[in-house]
Amino acid sequence: MRRLHNGTGGLKTHTVKEFVMSWSFNIGRIFGISVNIHWTFLMLLGWVFVSELAAKDNPAMAAEGVIFILVLFGCVVLHELGHALTARTYGIKTRDITLLPIGGVARLERMPEQPIQEFWVAVAGPAVNVVIAAFLAMLLALSVGVQHVFTVPVLTESFLGRLLIVNIALVVFNMLPAFPMDGGRVFRALLATRYDYVTATETAARVGKSMAIGFGILGFLTNGFLVFIALFVYFGAQQEASQVRMKATMSGVPVSDAMIRHFHTLHDDDSLGTAAGELLAGDQQDFPVIAAGKCVGILTRQDLLDAIAAGQLDAPVGQVMHRNCRTVCDTDPLESVVSAMTDQQCYATPVVRHGKIVGVVNLDNIQEWLAIQSALRLTGRSGNSSPLANSV
Repeated sequence: MRRLHNGTGGLKTHTVKEFVMSWSFNIGRIFGISVNIHWTFLMLLGWVFVSELAAKDNPAMAAEGVIFILVLFGCVVLHELGHALTARTYGIKTRDITLLPIGGVARLERMPEQPIQEFWVAVAGPAVNVVIAAFLAMLLALSVGVQHVFTVPVLTESFLGRLLIVNIALVVFNMLPAFPMDGGRVFRALLATRYDYVTATETAARVGKSMAIGFGILGFLTNGFLVFIALFVYFGAQQEASQVRMKATMSGVPVSDAMIRHFHTLHDDDSLGTAAGELLAGDQQDFPVIAAGKCVGILTRQDLLDAIAAGQLDAPVGQVMHRNCRTVCDTDPLESVVSAMTDQQCYATPVVRHGKIVGVVNLDNIQEWLAIQSALRLTGRSGNSSPLANSV
């Protein structure tokens, strides 16, 4: 019911992050961590109220259903805080927590590098739900007696009983040894104490995919909701393995190895019509913008098309270019550059050497570079020792 994300993410997942963040609004901060709600969460509350009202024809009971969802998601926030505060003890910050209809998303700046640290960060969330469940069981014991706590009427009809059952279900579901649940990360952390991180991840991912197939078969035979869970688990496992392979491939690689070396620049006073001509003349889609001999921004294909559609064909490039895209040095680590580009939501960056632009790096070109490295691995060759790594 929840996902834990690192800050880097996959090269092709930034649009999902944009969707989550751009359609969310802040409701406050807890322990210095911003807590957001996605607008679709409000739709969930409305759907619950209408469904309860239609089924029971009682506004008070319908309101209780909404309150139950709100309290449940309060438990989800506490779950995410368990991850965040444990990660903080290892010097890892959490950017924010966002509530979605499917649960919570905590965005950590990065995942712990040591297996034991990842183990404790992953297990901290479900541990919070265990504590909540124990507290609820204690309250029920005080109100109905210890012997009646786990009886069917109490667990299915009382507010606290239903909340107890859901928290237990969250623990069980999240501890399944499959990505993207916490159990998958716990399993990977345990494997990583004996194997390298990539091997541990791929093994855990294969287990997760196998479980997903089992869920899918069971879902077709019994409950269709299990099919949805199967897809969630399968693609979550696949994405986790892909991201770790990507990170391992980029480790220790300078950005110069993956940058575009043949490129054109624009001046900030060039018209967008001139930029459109450059776009049509070749296959370059992102243009560094120069002013007074220095790079002052970058004009992306989408910026250009949006401005032309708004009737700004004669406007200067400097009026619509991205100014928040920092330049990077050609010796900067490729992995950190990708992370910064994703965080800034600026997916093309000028590359400089001694103040002079020597290339452009964008996510599409990095994706092509990764594909080439994957193909080279199949031949037993290293991309870093190939002609691809020649200097400018």
